[in-house]
Amino acid sequence: MNYFIDRFVREDRRFATRHAFKTLLRFRIRKSFIPEQKAETQNLSERGVFFATKFPLSVGTVVDLLLKMPQQITGRKTTEWRCMGHVVRVVAGTFPEQNLGVGVEFDFYEISRV
Repeated sequence: MNYFIDRFVREDRRFATRHAFKTLLRFRIRKSFIPEQKAETQNLSERGVFFATKFPLSVGTVVDLLLKMPQQITGRKTTEWRCMGHVVRVVAGTFPEQNLGVGVEFDFYEISRV
């Protein structure tokens, strides 16, 4: 039994394939007057994003994001996604200039029909 639990904990349990893809995104804390922030994705999937930022975020924070989802991920023409999600992971000092690595799981998204 312990073998199964240890193996399960070590394995990647994500439901969507992550793609190492760099693209710009904009985000802001939901229902906040704090100005919109810019960041660059490190990896991306249809269910979430991991990006680098200097802006302090913490696990559980609800954010609004705006990004262009590339065809390589969805299999469809590149479209703009407006997403609402919550921070599920924060990794300090893992990127140049001591940026935070922030993982956001999408709770809801709307795809632009442009």
